[in-house]
Amino acid sequence: MTGSDERARPSPAFPARPPSVATEEAFAWLSDASTHLHPDDVVPAVRTAGAVFGLSEIVVYLVDLEQRWLVPVPMPGQGAEGLPTLAVDTTVAGRAYRTERPVIVPREQPDPADGPHTALWFPLLDSAERLGVLSAISDGPVGEDDMWRWAAFVALAAEILGNKSSYGDLLTIARRTQPASLAAEMRWAMLPPMTFTGRNLTVSGVVLPPYDVAGDTFDYAVNGNTAHIVIIDAVGHGLEAARIANLAVSCYRNGRRAGRDMVETYEAMDRVVADEFGDEKFATAQLATIDLLTGAVRWLNAGHPPPMVIRQGHRIDLTSEVWLPVGLGEGFKASLAETSLEPDDVLLFFSDGITEARSSTGSEFGRERLADLIERRAGGNQVPSEVVRGLSHAVLAHQEHVLQDDATLLLVSWRPSSLATP
Repeated sequence: MTGSDERARPSPAFPARPPSVATEEAFAWLSDASTHLHPDDVVPAVRTAGAVFGLSEIVVYLVDLEQRWLVPVPMPGQGAEGLPTLAVDTTVAGRAYRTERPVIVPREQPDPADGPHTALWFPLLDSAERLGVLSAISDGPVGEDDMWRWAAFVALAAEILGNKSSYGDLLTIARRTQPASLAAEMRWAMLPPMTFTGRNLTVSGVVLPPYDVAGDTFDYAVNGNTAHIVIIDAVGHGLEAARIANLAVSCYRNGRRAGRDMVETYEAMDRVVADEFGDEKFATAQLATIDLLTGAVRWLNAGHPPPMVIRQGHRIDLTSEVWLPVGLGEGFKASLAETSLEPDDVLLFFSDGITEARSSTGSEFGRERLADLIERRAGGNQVPSEVVRGLSHAVLAHQEHVLQDDATLLLVSWRPSSLATP
């Protein structure tokens, strides 16, 4: 998923130009302040630092869990009255979010004596995780040097926002346009960042329905030259499914961090789910590793739908032995399947809640439709997280936004380091 400026997001090499004393101090002040900021004071601090850069009327918008709306974060004691919630799909702010690139909009003033004003929309990226957008006004013309400084300032602001969301509830609550179930609360607490982008690997995932998901989950880690991936679908619904999924993913992490191989980890997951929930409860799972140097993929399928690869616009279904779900393995010695990725391949893992999603007329979403959407969206110069967002909305629309089952998508794109954008 490379070959376009919008899709390739290398870390910018900032020009070797000295900052002004004022902007240098603003960076230092915001960085230092972040170590002791109350979570509710992050947005005021960002506004204060932004003023040093010549930015006024700063507003932070966070994306809701379904990624349809950009919701303004209220200032302490002021609320968000008068600030509209903005649609991701149809607004200028949404364009900055979707493309992960700044958008500049000249703004006419009622009084020409006020001079030129420019509206700016910056994507808020906590590493590769899309948090929302930051809007601001510049009271003068916008130059290249300004954009470099502002982009660095917004990047620091996004990292602070992402970090402080763990210490309070204001930012979490701002992202919710409807109540979350207790099972969904458990699920979101266990999920890793939804998107990771490295030099030669992109991972982007989604769980559905975001406000009521229970038994579906995924996890990943990038250790050295190996990416580790798991996708899990616990039987049932509600709290029990959430508990099974949490136990399974925790056991997976424990095995990965202890250096166990995939077969040993599968066996441990199988035992612990059976011991804790009996022989009638289980979770399907798919465990995989990707060698980031060679693209070699090894995976173990425990009752899950087989993954697929999109290669140069064509779907390849990956076949393997299918082992019993964790909790039902009964001591079977599983084996691994192997394949190799080619540069720019898109590897997709998903639960049956995706392909078996049914419309009101009974038609399944199906693998063909899923592959077709990936082929078109991945070939349309969209960033990977935007491909996943579009797929999730297509699944929801197919079921008229009433899901009969939880659903998970996890997209992985690989390039050898020798071909990655420097």
